[in-house]
Amino acid sequence: MAVKVAAAFIFMLFLLSTACQAKLSSAFYDKSCPKAESTIRTAIRTAIARERRMAASLIRLHFNDCFVQGCDASILLDETSSIQSEKTAGANNNSVRGYEVIDKAKSKVEKICPGVVSCADIIAVAARDASAYVGGPSWAVKLGRRDSTTASRTLANAELPAFFDRLDRLISRFQKKGLSARDMVALSGSHTLGQAQCFTFRDRIYNASNIDAGFASTRKRRCPRAGGQANLAPLDLVTPNSFDNNYFKNLMRNKGLLQSDQVLFNGGSTDSIVSEYSRNPAKFSSDFASAMIKMGNIRPLTGSAGQIRRICSAVN
Repeated sequence: MAVKVAAAFIFMLFLLSTACQAKLSSAFYDKSCPKAESTIRTAIRTAIARERRMAASLIRLHFNDCFVQGCDASILLDETSSIQSEKTAGANNNSVRGYEVIDKAKSKVEKICPGVVSCADIIAVAARDASAYVGGPSWAVKLGRRDSTTASRTLANAELPAFFDRLDRLISRFQKKGLSARDMVALSGSHTLGQAQCFTFRDRIYNASNIDAGFASTRKRRCPRAGGQANLAPLDLVTPNSFDNNYFKNLMRNKGLLQSDQVLFNGGSTDSIVSEYSRNPAKFSSDFASAMIKMGNIRPLTGSAGQIRRICSAVN
């Protein structure tokens, strides 16, 4: 009996130890790679200084990674005979950017701490540093994620939000990831930095009724009825290179470029949140940081799961 009790006690200690190991922590690399975050930050700042638009791209990269299989850097894996790369999924193909920036940051970190820092953690830190560099909030990134050995183009096609989504569909997509409608609206605010390709907003500027006429006319200059599929246009015409709350002010004036943006303020359940953020930029910044932390905790691989990739685009 005593042996059984002792064995049960040891097993409980093992479970507790495993749970502790699996918990993300902002101090995860304090001993194993104390210069990890500063090294990543330098690489990210250099990339954004070269191209301001990269800030939005890095934030989106983190989002699109976490929404497929969790925050595991699966989005970085290239196509192989056994891996269907998420890079060619509908929402990512010729759209998501920043892969080479993460690769550069990983290369720098590998030089000081080989085989220690995951690509998944680098993506999370990069998103935070990108936000801070362009005037957005900063936050303590919880670390300790490991990298997946798989990717899923099928899941990416099924689970990533689409530019034509209705409000109920968007809310449902975010709820399935443990994110609230408020989280969704706050995260959407980063679109103030982004750009969209003509094919994603053509139908809205030519056919929608809930759009400012002058705004639609201006956008048609870069997006003809036919052709120009990949022509880029800033989601926020006023301050496209700064993290601010203009995105929400635009929505209240029917100046949302994408359908999936304007549905956030179109007589629905999220109107009040958009209105609040348009009046209170501090609240928006605070909620955005909280939502990013929450999103960064979607199904991370920890402990002995996954691996620490030496090269982010390929399994070891």
